[in-house]
Amino acid sequence: MADGVRRFACLRYRKLIHYIPAYKTKQNMINYKEKLHEIRAFVFDFDGVMTDGSVWTYADRETVRCGNIKDGFAIQYAVKRGYIIALISGATSLSIDHRMAALGVTQCHTGCANKMDTYRRFLKENGLSEEQVVCMGDDIPDYEIMSHCGVAACPADAATEIKEISDYISLYGGGKGCVRDIIEQVMRLQGKWFDPKVSNHEALKW
Repeated sequence: MADGVRRFACLRYRKLIHYIPAYKTKQNMINYKEKLHEIRAFVFDFDGVMTDGSVWTYADRETVRCGNIKDGFAIQYAVKRGYIIALISGATSLSIDHRMAALGVTQCHTGCANKMDTYRRFLKENGLSEEQVVCMGDDIPDYEIMSHCGVAACPADAATEIKEISDYISLYGGGKGCVRDIIEQVMRLQGKWFDPKVSNHEALKW
C-alpha cells in the first residue's frame, strides 16, 4: 500500500512539474496568496478558460462551446457575494451571451479587438485599481491585460507566454475547473466561501 501511495504522489508531482515553468519557484507561487486579500473583481477570457477551447460551428455560422458546471457555480456564487465579474473575449456568440446572463454576469464584453481598451474602461467604470483584479487568460491576446492586474492566473494548459507572466498556474485546464479554482481561493481567503454552519446560506440556492 505504501509503495502504491508513493507511486501516486510521484505521478502527481511529475504532472505538476510538467505544467509549472522552471522559474516558478515554490516561494513565487506562494506569494500570490498575499495579493488575494485585495481582490474585488475577476476578469475572465472565455475560450480556453471557461471552455477547453473546442468550438462547434453550425451551418448558420453560430458557434457552441461546452462549459463546466463547477465553474458556473463559482461564478454565480461570487456574483451573489458581491464580487464584480467580467468577461473580456474576442469571440462573438449568442451562446456566450446566454451563458453569462444565466450566471448573473452583466459585464459581458465579446468581440473585443483590443482587450486592453475594454479592460481600462472596465476599471474606470467600476472604480477599481489594477491591484483589485484577478485576470485569467490562456493565450497571447490576454497577455496585456494580465500584465496589468493584481493577480494574473491561467489554466494548466495555457500558452507558454501566458504561464511566464502568471502569478498562479491552476492545476486545472481550461473548461476543467480552473475558474472555480481561483474564485474559491479568493473567497475562502476572504471568508466568503460556503460555511456549512450557516443556515439559509446563499450557496445552497442556485
